[in-house]
Amino acid sequence: MNQKKKGLNTICTHVGEVADEVFKGAISPLYMSTSYAFEDVDVKRYPRYFNTPNQEALCKKLAALENAEAALIFGSGMAAVSTSIMAFLKAGDHIVLQRTLYGGTYNLATEEFEKYGISYSFTDGLRPEDFEIKIQEKTKVIYIETPSNPLLTITDMAAIAKIAKKNGIVTMIDNTFASPVNQNPIDFGIDVVIHSATKYMGGHSDICAGAVVSTQENMERIFQLAKNLGGSLSDYTVWLLERSIKTMGLRVKAQNENAQRMAEYLYGHDDIQNVYYPGLPSHPDHQLAKLQMHGFGGMLSFELHEQLDASLFQKSLQLIKSSMSLAGVESTVLSPTQTSHALLGPEERARQGIKDGLIRFSVGIEEPEDLIADIEQALEKVRSKVVTTSH
Repeated sequence: MNQKKKGLNTICTHVGEVADEVFKGAISPLYMSTSYAFEDVDVKRYPRYFNTPNQEALCKKLAALENAEAALIFGSGMAAVSTSIMAFLKAGDHIVLQRTLYGGTYNLATEEFEKYGISYSFTDGLRPEDFEIKIQEKTKVIYIETPSNPLLTITDMAAIAKIAKKNGIVTMIDNTFASPVNQNPIDFGIDVVIHSATKYMGGHSDICAGAVVSTQENMERIFQLAKNLGGSLSDYTVWLLERSIKTMGLRVKAQNENAQRMAEYLYGHDDIQNVYYPGLPSHPDHQLAKLQMHGFGGMLSFELHEQLDASLFQKSLQLIKSSMSLAGVESTVLSPTQTSHALLGPEERARQGIKDGLIRFSVGIEEPEDLIADIEQALEKVRSKVVTTSH
């Protein structure tokens, strides 16, 4: 049966299982060995080669989820990002990146590419022409992220893929915020899809991993560099990640619903100045998001009115946690200027529209009424502080 014709939750649950041939258990057995036989075997297995039984099986699940031919699982999202990009670039080459990127990817470009003789350009916007104008004779890769971190901007995947193919350029996307549940970029012509599997794939704030999916040919090229850089993942974490992905479809759909509810609540609140969520009709890219996403995701960002202390607000939350990461079943908030985008510097953050008071909100699976109650009590504390100070 064709994997693409199976339903999402069926793929999450069954594709890429390791059969327990000994005891017939219902879940994949865990193979912890780091040493395998090399004589009289079909596959010479070695952890750094990404082909232990658990690694190999999980990659089949990841490929099926993204409608891809092959996949690799890495030790972190940035290991996946850096290995994928560098596999297609050499000294003298050029890459175009959209400006609104995860801070770690932005830092990779600005801090590392020059050392390897790689030039780069950031786009000035997200329109297709903003990418096309940056293409040079030596451009080999266009790299995008949609929805973006932290402002949830939307990039037209099909348009970018068309421009790239016309110029013989490889396209890559960070699909972390959407997850395979909400968006499948390969269906829009994108070549290489990257995830921080720490986030929605893991979903329980206890796994660090990265994933890449593409054609067999592209993945072979990425593998040749990956095996030398050594960014493989331990089999125990691989096993945990497979377990987590079994419920990813259910979790993410619940987070989609909660995030939509929270975005609508915040958008209509007197104390909130701006809400960034592609599921809102007020979002400038709402129609584009409807075209290329199955759901609008569990991530949003918002800003309090300027007289309200965003830091005090976050400290006053009792149910919603302060967290450096995102996408767990628990709701969390953070300040991008102090965490994910701290290294960008104030000028670059301002250029991207990331204000000091911006709050990124990763919506979990709690009852939305409880989340609203927590936000209301925190806002009340912040408002009372303003009244006290004014007196």
